[in-house]
Amino acid sequence: MKSFITGAALLVMTAGFSVAQAEDESAFVSFKSLKPEIAMKLAVATMEACREGGYQISAVVVDRFGQTQSAIRDRYAGVHTVNTARGKAWTAVSFRGSTLEIQEEIKAGSLSAGLRDIPGAVALGGGLPIESAGAIVGGIGVSGAPSPKIDEECAQSGLEEISDLLDF
Repeated sequence: MKSFITGAALLVMTAGFSVAQAEDESAFVSFKSLKPEIAMKLAVATMEACREGGYQISAVVVDRFGQTQSAIRDRYAGVHTVNTARGKAWTAVSFRGSTLEIQEEIKAGSLSAGLRDIPGAVALGGGLPIESAGAIVGGIGVSGAPSPKIDEECAQSGLEEISDLLDF
């Protein structure tokens, strides 16, 4: 009798393991993220677009989780611009939108004003999410042009320059 119970228990455990294994397979997610080479091309293309306008900037590209993939600082860009650009890229990914739009949404007195106090968030124009096939695959942040609006225009120009690499 004891061996029957042990055998039945093993059978139940094995069946349970098979069900759990099937559930584990469905517990995984897959996602797209930029290759570092593409992130670097984007940062350089963005810097060059700003140079054409006469601006010295820093451009930072982060992955979909906000981790830095590439960063470039033009020779005369301010020292603070790398960290500012990184914060803008992180903010664009985290809040899934243009930091220029976020800047407008969080003005003092608005319901979203508290977003300004989130550590690491930089809600100034110049950050854009990077999208491909309807999914956010990263973010770009720019800092150093005379205004947040121009920072964002430079980021957009960089994205347009590599758009053929993002389509799949």
